[in-house]
Amino acid sequence: MEPIEIGLWVSGGMLVFVILGMRVAFAAAMAGFVGLVWLRWNGFDYDPDRFWKAVEISVKIAGLTPHSKVSAQVLSLIPVFIMIGYLAYYAKLTTALFEACKRWFAWVPGGLAVSTVFATAGFAAVSGASVATAAVFARIAIPEMLKIGYNKQFAAGVVAAGGTLASLIPPSAILVIYAIIVEQDVGKLLLAGFIPGMFSAIVYAGMIIGIAMVWKTVGPPVTGFTWRERFESLPPASPIVLVVVIIIFFVYNPFGDAWGTPTEGGAVGAFIVFLMALYKGMRWAQLKEALLETAKLTVMIFTIIWGVLIYVRFLGFAELPDAFADWITSLEMAPIVILICILLAYAVLGMFMDAIGMLLLTLPVVYPAVMALNGGEMVAAADSAFGMSGPMCAIWFGILVVKMAEFCLITPPIGLNCFVVAGVRDDLTVQDVFKGVTPFFIADGVTIALLVAFPGIVLWLPSLAG
Repeated sequence: MEPIEIGLWVSGGMLVFVILGMRVAFAAAMAGFVGLVWLRWNGFDYDPDRFWKAVEISVKIAGLTPHSKVSAQVLSLIPVFIMIGYLAYYAKLTTALFEACKRWFAWVPGGLAVSTVFATAGFAAVSGASVATAAVFARIAIPEMLKIGYNKQFAAGVVAAGGTLASLIPPSAILVIYAIIVEQDVGKLLLAGFIPGMFSAIVYAGMIIGIAMVWKTVGPPVTGFTWRERFESLPPASPIVLVVVIIIFFVYNPFGDAWGTPTEGGAVGAFIVFLMALYKGMRWAQLKEALLETAKLTVMIFTIIWGVLIYVRFLGFAELPDAFADWITSLEMAPIVILICILLAYAVLGMFMDAIGMLLLTLPVVYPAVMALNGGEMVAAADSAFGMSGPMCAIWFGILVVKMAEFCLITPPIGLNCFVVAGVRDDLTVQDVFKGVTPFFIADGVTIALLVAFPGIVLWLPSLAG
């Protein structure tokens, strides 16, 4: 049997196991190992010596491959970014941020929901984890909205959708993982996510205002805050701005050379938030809880990476990525149509897989195919606007894919953010949250369409970094 055929059979089997409910990490690791053995053995005739030799070689590959990748220094960004988010919660920055947004934006139709979206966007700027963002604001924002008569499903949907903004707004763990998979500059990718992330928040806010204006009972505005009260709310929330500025300046300094690497910027940001948390009265029990939650989420992410890397190595031996790239480039379709089909395929996959696992499994095959189209119609807008291709196209595609990963965080039946919000609130079911996020599917569709049509939204900021 040809290697490509083996690759297709093994990949199909892995997808079946994932759809049936097996964890992505274990399904990918098992598929990768079985595929490696199958390729080395290359037959169904049982020859004990040949079979066990194939197993021995596959065990060595499966053991060495994850270590060689996971030991990369850039992956240390992931636990650092996650820890910033948990420490910010215990430093009470989240409460201060929500209060400031409430005083400044609650007067518009759907004001508390709009305030929640902007507060989650602000918290996303110090937390790389969408799940943590959704969990924190499920405790803070939903009670406030229910208190003034919001529909509980809509309130839950706002928090679940707002939590997805952490996938794009730096620091973002998913952007770091994308950069590692496709071997692109982490700093530029983090910069590229900032404007699209804030743009997504603005689209969410606009949609909420529109809904509240049509259905008056959805989100009554909150008035009565004086200008003095508004300005008094800014200093307690300002440390978040400080942390964001520090991280961005470490990645890109407009006045000269960068101050350091993204990892170093994240470490400095984490230390500053840690000092703030101590100043706010964080106790040992809270610090222990923050560190344990950081460790749990980090281990989950790294376990997925380990398992998928075994599968990725198998794909390389099976030559499946090259075959897929050749097939894509042979299609008699405009590259932009192919891109749209790929994005729609991600929307379907997201119904059955978590965001990180989906990217890790698909990018080794999809990314080479997209890059094979570089220079065609798909990147014409990016090339004409910035005179760049290659790396810039990779950054543009990365933001589109991560935005699709955001979308998958709220799509049934997997939608992780929806499960988190329902888990935090005893008065909500998962079905309630899924109903509440339905309008945000439209908002995400609008955002993705605009990012595809106008690459400058994505590429302007990283283009300044050279």
